[in-house]
Amino acid sequence: MSNPVVIVAVAAVGLFLGQVTPPAPPAPPVPPPIFEGPGNVVLPSTMVRWMPGTVQCADGPVAADPIRRPGNTLRYTAIPAPLQPATLRFRIAADGRPLSIEPVQANQFSRPDDLMLALTASRFPARARTDCSITYIPVQTPLAEVPVADLVSYTINPRSGRLPRIGWDRIRPAGTCADAPRPAALVRVMPDFPKVAGTPGVQDWSLIAYDTDARGKPVNVRAVEGTGNRALDAAAIRAMHASRFSGGARTGCVYPYWRAPDTLPAPPIPAAIGGPSPTCPEGRDWAKTPTLTFPEPYGRRRVEGWAVVRYDVAPWGEIGNPTVVAAEPTADFGRQAVQILRGARLKPSAQGRSGCIDRVKFVMAPADAPPADPDDAARFY
Repeated sequence: MSNPVVIVAVAAVGLFLGQVTPPAPPAPPVPPPIFEGPGNVVLPSTMVRWMPGTVQCADGPVAADPIRRPGNTLRYTAIPAPLQPATLRFRIAADGRPLSIEPVQANQFSRPDDLMLALTASRFPARARTDCSITYIPVQTPLAEVPVADLVSYTINPRSGRLPRIGWDRIRPAGTCADAPRPAALVRVMPDFPKVAGTPGVQDWSLIAYDTDARGKPVNVRAVEGTGNRALDAAAIRAMHASRFSGGARTGCVYPYWRAPDTLPAPPIPAAIGGPSPTCPEGRDWAKTPTLTFPEPYGRRRVEGWAVVRYDVAPWGEIGNPTVVAAEPTADFGRQAVQILRGARLKPSAQGRSGCIDRVKFVMAPADAPPADPDDAARFY
């Protein structure tokens, strides 16, 4: 029995596992913490944080350790349309990994684009469960009340514009480090990121606070916020101790170090899914080969996946009726696979084909592999 055709979409990444430069504070300082909304109306800014609710499965509630959250966003306080909760359904594999993740409502336009992605990096007790669901509640909070850890996390991935000054003022400890002229890094030492253990699907970060003595040497160095990666905290503290700065004695300095996620591999494709079709011969004679692109933002979080798709082929080579047979770990990989196939075309044939089955694998390149193309590296990392 012949096997379905396998298409592999590889996301290229760069060599470096950590940051090149830290997020810089706003300069020049902006007046009050406001955004300019539609019609030049000045509106106070808030942060939207999607908070996970209780996980319910067919056999009852399930505790997770931890439940990952999608990225925070900034929003105008007075935007009239309220954000609605977003519910995901999924199953839990025997190893505690959430799989088959999809939205309950297909048109939840207000949900963040990495909501399902965040759930893929969550973990549950090791036991297979079915018919699971979780609802994320959008909590809109003034920047003066947002936890500092959420403010720092936003500066590392500023998804909706620069963090206003009130946010930066809350991140920085009281002191003289932000006084003009600001200290410059004479020697900036970075951790050896490849030797720091990472977290699959999660960008770890550590905010280091420090003072400097009269010679610009960091003192009183400590980790004050972070994602809980102790190896990164320790490496960041060592790196800061070895750095040197201009400006003499200062107090209240902070600097964030972050590490790219480790790859979260896709689960195996069950052999029983998507067997060959007698009306679609093995092998594909492409007139226009599929454009293999990774779904965003899965490439940035290094989350792999796969999809099995079925489709027909007209005698003139056009692909029609693409259907997702299965996709893991989220439905996004199925949608991406369909998009890839819609842009392809086979060479004409006498009778066309029906019931063709292809397996599309979305694979991250090794972290130490050079990018195949600079644009791909920028897009996926």
